Amino acid sequence: MQIFAAIDLKDGKCVRLVQGDPNAETIYGEDPAAMAETWETIGTDWLHIVNLDGAFGDSEKSAKNINALQAILDRVNMPVQFGGGMRSPGDVERALEMGVNRVIIGSMAADRPRQMLDILGQFGPEQVVLGLDVKKGKVATHGWRQMANTNALDLVQVIRTAGLKHVIYTDIARDGMLSGVNLEASVALAEAGNASAESGQRFKVIVSGGVAGLDDIRRVKAEEDKGLEGLIIGKALYTGAVDLAEAMRIAHE
Repeated sequence: MQIFAAIDLKDGKCVRLVQGDPNAETIYGEDPAAMAETWETIGTDWLHIVNLDGAFGDSEKSAKNINALQAILDRVNMPVQFGGGMRSPGDVERALEMGVNRVIIGSMAADRPRQMLDILGQFGPEQVVLGLDVKKGKVATHGWRQMANTNALDLVQVIRTAGLKHVIYTDIARDGMLSGVNLEASVALAEAGNASAESGQRFKVIVSGGVAGLDDIRRVKAEEDKGLEGLIIGKALYTGAVDLAEAMRIAHE
């Protein structure tokens, strides 16, 4: 199982929000690249970086976050997945050219699933991740401020036909709440989405939202064989609720 240390970028800073609310912000660092180096030194498998201003549609602040992303990529030597405001093939291409290993697409996939299929075909399923931000089974878009007229499983069933391999399942209600991950929904999505899939169309779910402590890492690890790729840890790292080194030990044992 893989651990993804989260860095959320807002106005060029490293922050955490509560349930995606831009008015419920805590700044954890003015230098996101230094934070990235910290997580790399401890040994996380991946960095999970989100351009919050890009998701919210603020182009001016989004540009600061792109600069912060470039600084991170210049200073670390580990895999990075990046999302937030990725709404065109050009956005995906630019991120990959910067050195990002995987690009997360959320809103565009919900709004224009056919274009998501095209992007998977163009860039390949190892470089494109479907980001599902879910509230009561429905997919939220555009920085979680809008609700798409589709549910998570239906969207996955459409997109998996293009060879989808990686899905991030974020329970919005739990994100930033330290209330425990929604393991049941994550496993259910993996099992239902793969139930009738051919081997080349199977995907794995990265669990996100609500990590409260090391027990969450143990719970996800125990269900790994049901189609779980790993776990994104954000606020719990920054508050000290989870020790990253110990989380890595549990994940890799």
